[in-house]
Parts: sequence; C-alpha cells; structure tokens
Amino acid sequence: MAILVGPQTRVIVHGITGTAGSFHADHCLAYGTQIVGGVTPGKGGSSWEGKTSGKSAPVFDTAFDAVQQTGANCSLVFVPPPFAADSILEAVDAGVELVVCITEGIPVNDMLKVRRVLDSQTRTRLIGPNCPGIITPGSAKIGIMPGHIHRPGHIGVVSKSGTLTYEAVHQLTSLGLGQSTAIGIGGDPVNGTDFVDVLKMFNDDPDTHGVILIGEIGGNAEVVAADYIKNHFRKPVAGFIAGATAPPGRRMGHAGAVISGGKGTAAEKQAALIDAGVKIAPTPSDMGTTLQSLL
Repeated sequence: MAILVGPQTRVIVHGITGTAGSFHADHCLAYGTQIVGGVTPGKGGSSWEGKTSGKSAPVFDTAFDAVQQTGANCSLVFVPPPFAADSILEAVDAGVELVVCITEGIPVNDMLKVRRVLDSQTRTRLIGPNCPGIITPGSAKIGIMPGHIHRPGHIGVVSKSGTLTYEAVHQLTSLGLGQSTAIGIGGDPVNGTDFVDVLKMFNDDPDTHGVILIGEIGGNAEVVAADYIKNHFRKPVAGFIAGATAPPGRRMGHAGAVISGGKGTAAEKQAALIDAGVKIAPTPSDMGTTLQSLL
C-alpha cells in the first residue's frame, strides 16, 4: 500500500502543451504514470506527443471535458502563476480527487481564494503549490522529482523542500530503504495539504514503517506537526529543519520561510519535534542514517 496515488491514479496535465508541462508529463508517462489527457484552452481536439515516452495524450479545452471523457481522478498543474489558481479551481469544479500544483509564484491573494473553496468541500485535496509533487515508487510519479532515485519500500517522506526531498530519498535508497510515498507539500504561506494531513495518512498506512519529516524556518506548521506526533503518531520519525543558520530578519527560500515576532525559528521547531520524540538529523547529509537508526 501507499497513500494518495498508485496504479489506479489517472492524471490530466494542465498546461501539457507548454514547455514545463510537456517535459514533465513526458517523464511521468515514461515512469509508468497514467497520463490520460491534457488541458490547454484553445487546443482541444489536438493530440500531445511525448518525445521520451513515445506516447500520446488527447488535449481538451477544459478540465471538465477531460475528466468526463477520460475518467481522470487527478490533475497536475503546470500553468503560469497568473492563471494557476483558476486551473486549481477548475479541477476542483471538475470533481477530481487530487490536484498537484507545481507552479511557483502564485499570488497569495489568489491562493486565499483557492483555500476558501477547498475548505468548503471534502472531495478534492490539493498538494502544493510550489512543490515537487508526489510519488509512490514503482506505481505513479506525479510531479518533477527524478524517478530513478526512488525505490518501493516502507519509509514515508514529507517535506516543504523539493531539493531536500530528493536528498532524503536518495539517502534512503542508498541505504537500501525504499519509500512508500514521498510528498513535497511546498513552502508557500497558503497551500493545500499540510504536515498533519500527511502524517495522519502515514499513520494509517500499514506499509509505512517510519517517516522523514523535513521542515524549514517560518510559520508554525512543524510545531503543529510535533503536537500531532506527540499525541497520536505511532511510528518512528526522523526530522530536519532547514534554515538554522539563516540571518535574522531576512527572508530565505520559500515565500513561507519568514520568521515573525521571534516565532518560526529553527531552534523552536527542533525543540518541539524533539519533545515529541522525533530524532533530528544534525545535517542534511544525515537524514537517511538518522531514520535508519530508529528502525
């Protein structure tokens, strides 16, 4: 088992005819993901061709048409920032179960509107925006992560950072520890799925035996996650908080990595996680071995 995505996931790609959408849809197809269609307004009725996978997919003008004609249950969004929120809302309206938004730089005001719609319903879950996506190794790669570093196994990975997600996964694979599912939730201040959402699913997944949680400075998501881990999580967790050496008062990395009023520091988050029983990796290069030591 895994969480959220697997061989049954049928994906439509918003922006499949654009440079980024076309490139990554092609590599998702080559990995084995079911890419069943694309959405580009004005290009409905055409066909998209993948260069690496050698496979094709029909293109539709709207997400609703794509879902109706392909039975898609997941949307992958590669739409430019000014239009990405509309693509997410269109996917929600089309009734897909999961939206994965890779786009970086979506205006916060746009995401506040999306968040309000997401909170008003229960059918559709959003991962992202500004994230690498989600992968269940050997089954489905929905995003921009390098598929070859993953291997099927029993370690869940949830992270705000795309690059550190890849680093953790590569370390795990090198140690002979495969992954059940790896999720990059993104680091924007307003997003969809958070740490606790993912931890609840990993907690309930019998094939996830341990978790690496990667956070960063700014906000309080890691502190909230620590409270959940302390009171409810039943599996070993290794953690890492990026930004411990960030200069005070300076915005670092993601739009959400902003320390305000002395809150959201790496030290604060590390202390909360340690109190919850999480073992903190001292450096990024120690994430895999830290998790291994808990098994």
